[in-house]
Amino acid sequence: MQHEHNITITEIRFTERYIKEHPWVVTAVNGFLSAYFMEHPGFRVQRHFDERESGMHVWLCEVPHTMKMATLLRRLQADIPPCRYSFATTEQTPHSCYLIDVLSGS
Repeated sequence: MQHEHNITITEIRFTERYIKEHPWVVTAVNGFLSAYFMEHPGFRVQRHFDERESGMHVWLCEVPHTMKMATLLRRLQADIPPCRYSFATTEQTPHSCYLIDVLSGS
């Protein structure tokens, strides 16, 4: 989904399993995304919520078309416990979505 000014709405989702293993990550991600906002004009967190049905924490972000999500995700991975991320598509959301989960085999 795109807005005016070439802004894409993107979700960053952390699985319930990852959050249960590392509960402090919610606060860390809030801080990280606030700092990212200061560095990158146009990037903004619209909303953060805990999705009760899935147990996931979701950050709904406005991302300028010139910004690379891969860069944001690599920097985020450096600040949090080991994880893997994947691009996810779901019928429930029309947005781009990145899913953060524990490493396989954990």
